[in-house]
Amino acid sequence: MDEPQPALRSTARATLRRKRERGHHDRAAVDAILDEAFVCHVGFRDGEGVAVLPTAYARVGDSLYLHGAAANHMLRALGDGAPACVTVTLVDGIVLARSAFHHSMNYRSVVLFGPAARVDDPDEKRRALLAIVDHVTPGRSTDARPPTESELRATAVVRFPIDEGSAKVRTGGPVEEPEDLDLPVWAGEIPLALAVGDPQPDAGVDGVVAVPAYVSGFRRPASPAPAHPSSADPARPPAPGG
Repeated sequence: MDEPQPALRSTARATLRRKRERGHHDRAAVDAILDEAFVCHVGFRDGEGVAVLPTAYARVGDSLYLHGAAANHMLRALGDGAPACVTVTLVDGIVLARSAFHHSMNYRSVVLFGPAARVDDPDEKRRALLAIVDHVTPGRSTDARPPTESELRATAVVRFPIDEGSAKVRTGGPVEEPEDLDLPVWAGEIPLALAVGDPQPDAGVDGVVAVPAYVSGFRRPASPAPAHPSSADPARPPAPGG
């Protein structure tokens, strides 16, 4: 059995200030959210200002791995030590209240802070790239051709620590003003979930090549339900870190 991971460090910038009851630093819950999502958004500062860019990733133990072309501006900045913030968000539902003021969303999110490190070791880089392939489609790296030496040289990889940050989760229906409860307006939640379609083979795939089980049975892992319920934000759909 895997050893339990230490909780995320709750520093001043990682401390939740609004709706604190929705937040936590539990690593098991954080890892489950990271393992379910496909895309993270990376905010970073360099000499040209601040940018936030989406990218694929993979979690391996206590690290997130990000990759791209060797000339990728974001990865070069991160590898040079630019301060960064990584966020992941899963939207589970739209929450409709009787008043526009109380509309919200149900979501699960993780916000991480820290400096990234450039990965130069070829073996670690290769493992990271295959982990990203398997994060998107578990089991795929056993079939796909691994990266060549020239492909490794053309690819940049950085390692981002899962150390400082927090998770935040909202569940449940709308919070209403008592005087609005008798309004003849529908209120409730529209659940949202990822829909998986039928696999579509590439035109060049030979008819004798069987569809792998990880393709025909493709599913995403589901995060466990939060240990505590939470209620709607009173003003607007919540931001992952707010």
